[in-house]
Amino acid sequence: MAGCVLSREAHASQHPLLEKHITMTIRPPWKWQLANLILLGLATGLAAGLAINAFCTTPEALARLQWWLAQVIQPAGKLFIRLIFMIVLPLIFSAIVLGVVEMGDIRKLGRVGVKCVLWTLVLAGTSVVIGLVLVNVLAPGRHLPEATRAELIAQHGGAAAANIEQGTRASPPVAESILNLVPQNPLFEAVNAFTPNYTGGGLISVMVFSVFFGVALAMVPREKSAALTAAIQGTFEVCMLVIGFAMKLAPVGVACLGFSVTATLGASVLASLGAYVGVVLLGLALHQFGFYSLLLAFVARRSPARFFQSIREVMITSFSTSSSNATLPVSIRVAEQNLGLPRQISRFVLTVGASANQNGTALYEGVTVLFLAQVFGVDLSIGQQIIVALMCIMAGFGTAGVPGGSLPLVVGVLVTIGVPGEAIAIILGIDRLLDMCRTTLNVTGDLVCAVLVARGEGNRSPDGSVIDDESAGQAGPAMRLADKTEQEA
Repeated sequence: MAGCVLSREAHASQHPLLEKHITMTIRPPWKWQLANLILLGLATGLAAGLAINAFCTTPEALARLQWWLAQVIQPAGKLFIRLIFMIVLPLIFSAIVLGVVEMGDIRKLGRVGVKCVLWTLVLAGTSVVIGLVLVNVLAPGRHLPEATRAELIAQHGGAAAANIEQGTRASPPVAESILNLVPQNPLFEAVNAFTPNYTGGGLISVMVFSVFFGVALAMVPREKSAALTAAIQGTFEVCMLVIGFAMKLAPVGVACLGFSVTATLGASVLASLGAYVGVVLLGLALHQFGFYSLLLAFVARRSPARFFQSIREVMITSFSTSSSNATLPVSIRVAEQNLGLPRQISRFVLTVGASANQNGTALYEGVTVLFLAQVFGVDLSIGQQIIVALMCIMAGFGTAGVPGGSLPLVVGVLVTIGVPGEAIAIILGIDRLLDMCRTTLNVTGDLVCAVLVARGEGNRSPDGSVIDDESAGQAGPAMRLADKTEQEA
């Protein structure tokens, strides 16, 4: 073996190009690509958390662990999240406005919007159907012992109180819900966009305001709107630059977030809820790598393997942050640079999809509701399950793109079908891990939706030139560039 190494080095010394290739392919960790560094940080944090949880068995050790989590580890992880969240609102406003303005023809905005809504419904509906079928076939709720159910409710009953209160609160009338979409004060909605238990329009209202602002700006003569458009473009570029600074901290931030999750949960909760977790993960995997791949291959005419390879940074970021909104800046950059999507399509679809296209959440909610119904012995007819499916699809549109945003909606569906709201305590212990997984599906679905909407609207390479759908579907310039970069890395 040593001889082989020596001969390789000697051979390389005689061939400068081969020596340069060996030097490029063997890189120290600090020169790895950002996606690899984030993955390394996440894996390190998860493994370290499991190890610490296994060794901290005494009350003194647990107290020290809680102190470190509260004072050091969790603040470090939250700092990374806050750096991203502080720029999300100006990013959403500038991205939507520029996307609408760059479309030029307002009729194209209507066509893109209709396609976006239709594909969102298809993705969400399919995800819920997959989840409900798996729950009915595998019946994970039948495998949870009565003693385990009582223990989990007693352990997490206090933490479930806030979700129960919010989930059982009377929903506003339909007319009021529609009116809330159009903000009376956009700044007030922006201030409360990430406020827990806020019942107004929030982030959706900010998006509606941005669409109206963009339409009006596109209708103003170009000579009068050029300065304002340039200022908004500058705002967008500044937002992306700030996100670039924040992503430098991503490997450390996701390591802290991963450590906090596994150090708190450990492996015991997986043992008690293994059947439920397995059904959720199986449903998410089938939707992510099965249904998405079929759409990419036969509708968008893109290689699923190249697609998932190109967006791996997005998937890792969404998994570690558990937030579609926090991943939005990375999604926009990857869509334009790696996938070669038109800017006006990617910015509009991805920004709206971060709050509206939550098909992973819809699948999770469907599985969770039927699982808890099985645990409490509530048998649902086909008609009732169809109602649950529709409620989960609609709840996916209204779920906040932040960690744990779907739990109050799950409580609301549970109460509707006669399952006590306290049942949510059973799955609270494992919810954060599943939140990470379903957020990955949510964000991947946003990118798939953007690719599907862009099909037929024209595709654009990173240099701004338009390429036809056929070449984009097989391997557009951006995809070939991404593939070459991956091979060199």
